[in-house]
Amino acid sequence: MASSTVSSWMIGSCMSVPGEKEHELHGFFGIYKSKCKWAIPSKTTKGVFINSKSNNPLTFPISSSFLSQPNRTITGFSSSNSCFLFTGSAVTRPPTKSISSAQTGEVMAIASQSAMEAAPKKKPPTKERRVVVTGMGVTTPVGHDPHTFYENLLEGVSGISEIEAFDCSQYPTRIAGEIKSFSTDGWIVPKLSKRMDKFMLYMLTAGKKALSDGGITEDMMNELDKRRCGVLIGSAMGGMKVFNDAIEALRVSYRKMNPFCVPFATTNMGSAMLAMDLGWMGPNYSISTACATSNFCILNAANHIIRGEADLMLCGGSDAAIIPIGLGGFVACRALSQRNTDPSRASRPWDSNRDGFVMGEGAGVLLLEELEHAKQRGATIYAEFLGGSFTCDAYHMTEPHPKGTGVILCVEKALAQSGVSKEDVNYINAHATSTPAGDLKEYQALVHCFGQNPELRVNSTKSMIGHLLGAAGAVEAVATIQAIRTGWVHPNINLENPDEGVDTNILVGPKKERLDIKVALSNSFGFGGHNSSILFAPYK
Repeated sequence: MASSTVSSWMIGSCMSVPGEKEHELHGFFGIYKSKCKWAIPSKTTKGVFINSKSNNPLTFPISSSFLSQPNRTITGFSSSNSCFLFTGSAVTRPPTKSISSAQTGEVMAIASQSAMEAAPKKKPPTKERRVVVTGMGVTTPVGHDPHTFYENLLEGVSGISEIEAFDCSQYPTRIAGEIKSFSTDGWIVPKLSKRMDKFMLYMLTAGKKALSDGGITEDMMNELDKRRCGVLIGSAMGGMKVFNDAIEALRVSYRKMNPFCVPFATTNMGSAMLAMDLGWMGPNYSISTACATSNFCILNAANHIIRGEADLMLCGGSDAAIIPIGLGGFVACRALSQRNTDPSRASRPWDSNRDGFVMGEGAGVLLLEELEHAKQRGATIYAEFLGGSFTCDAYHMTEPHPKGTGVILCVEKALAQSGVSKEDVNYINAHATSTPAGDLKEYQALVHCFGQNPELRVNSTKSMIGHLLGAAGAVEAVATIQAIRTGWVHPNINLENPDEGVDTNILVGPKKERLDIKVALSNSFGFGGHNSSILFAPYK
């Protein structure tokens, strides 16, 4: 607000004529009455508002007619002096500087500068920081390293089978993309392996594998500025098994509960434990946006690098919900396929005979790095991260918007933010979960955004590994990057009878296909109407 008279602000005691008056105050939370003492200096145009409880004065510039006006608008509050700050034609907003205590009888000047000088200065322009992918790690039903994982995808190998971890004979769904064999040897100390939930084990293992894949050796780790290295890996479901076990123990006695049940159940603890293990002190948190979790984490991690807050970020997602309560919960939602007699053919995006998605489990982690930092250490650059976007359907908890408006908006914003032309996008790794409504709405949104581009190829990794929930986006990002690196896109298996209106010329067929990718888009959507789109391209 511009000042009409004086711009200096002071706190302290002064000679004044005290008075008391009830005022009607207009604040952020409504109108209320207040009895306030006013100290009116006889030889100055500054007024002093004194809180009736503490009698601590706050001096500010006013006009001589200030007290004759009953209504004042509150703009702030001095917590150290328990005093409100007012606006008016002759009152300036105080500069945001800390106020230290002054001895009784002393007058302390807080600021003395013009309104022009007090105005915030624009941040000087900085050189755009590019983000590249220099490492990848996965834990999936079809492989625990990027090479094996993608080779199996290219060959159309399905990781979906009957659940073996527990007896689910009484459930209508008895299949999943379950990880049959998994070892933390060499990655996580045995003491923690026994205590942690699987989602944390998958996350830490994939995260450390991404570091190893990125060439971050122990010697190089010691040379990194760990204040500029961060971890942002999320989870949709968190430590469901640890928490469920605690509930079962509680049925006997609280004394039987695992003391780690609360911290190891929270979605942020995987990122936190990995950061502690590595000693990385940069941005560290997790995001949970259901099945869009990984993409949210990847884009936010990239933004930390772009803004200059970090040089290296481990990011992605992890989930391990194939347990009785997890399976039962999705069964209750009526979201799962019941094709129990033919598991490998149960997940069938865009096929007219699909009957729901298939749960999966695992983790995916990317090592994102600032370009110049990567070049300086001689890192192998797999792809460049171009950008992305988030939107919300604001429509329904689990159903997609019937017109696909949220998805369309998300894709268009991602293209605009990344500076990418729609004609340059020739590969899309779709969210496509094999649900009756979701697949078709996403397909229609993609056609709306990209038209009938003869070069465009679309596939769904979920046809082979199922839906990895919060880990889906990161695992599919790895598949997208591997497609860029190899020049091969994996098939859509089980697409035998496409939905009416679906152009199979856009969709990848039952066999892998050659494709020189210009720009690749990866979509992830989640319960709650969360939409996310991220873009990768070959590094040039």
